[in-house]
Amino acid sequence: MTDNTALYTSQLGAGLGLVEETRALLATWCPEMDAPALYQAALNSGRFPNVSARRLRNIVVECFAPRYLVDDGAPAKHLKQLEHALTMPEFTQLLFLYTCRANRILADFVRQVYWDHYMAGHESISNQDAKAFVIRAMHDGKTRKLWSDSMIKNVSSYLTGCCADYGLLEKGRKSSRKILPFRLESKVSAYLAYDLHFAHLGDNRVIGHKDWALFGLDRSDVRNELKRLSLKGYVIVQAAGDTTRISWKYTCMETLTDVIAQS
Repeated sequence: MTDNTALYTSQLGAGLGLVEETRALLATWCPEMDAPALYQAALNSGRFPNVSARRLRNIVVECFAPRYLVDDGAPAKHLKQLEHALTMPEFTQLLFLYTCRANRILADFVRQVYWDHYMAGHESISNQDAKAFVIRAMHDGKTRKLWSDSMIKNVSSYLTGCCADYGLLEKGRKSSRKILPFRLESKVSAYLAYDLHFAHLGDNRVIGHKDWALFGLDRSDVRNELKRLSLKGYVIVQAAGDTTRISWKYTCMETLTDVIAQS
């Protein structure tokens, strides 16, 4: 598990959700490949006939690598193993998780704007809402420098477009998008819980981790989610008041992904 970088960037402009492109790159990727090797293999694969070489390089280097080739390629290894065993919503939620980790601006937008609007009962989120978020963040010193008006406009559309790609907002070229129901899938919940556990976090820190908020869950929600996972055999949860202890059934992520892939 890799933490978000400290400052907001415009890196989402290199590619938003890229769900289908990610699937094609995973099919091309092998564990020994770094970003340059993957780019060359993808270029020679014939899987991207309508993508220019320059665009393909941007997708691999600016999008795929920061999201999935971190931690010695562990995310790519797990996604490649799980892809055909997961439903499209489950697979897409894992891509969403890793994209948020690689792009703090998206993660904060989801936590602070999407879920605030969702909980308040709003029906839509607009590029104007995203723009207000970007401007506020910029003046709070979360960008390396002040962005131009055109950059602010572009980044705002990247945020809403990426949310649409991952199923949080409706798709289409729109300045205002309908908010869609977005619920954490059980297999993704198990994956996230174990991923945090194997990042050497104690049980309390696992429960309180900010990644859960990407799916609209607070600490109480996470405890309930872990109890549901215990019914499915992933963990054993012992709760007494505010204290929760988790017994982890699997000893590594590879074993967990094997179980999920076979379930």
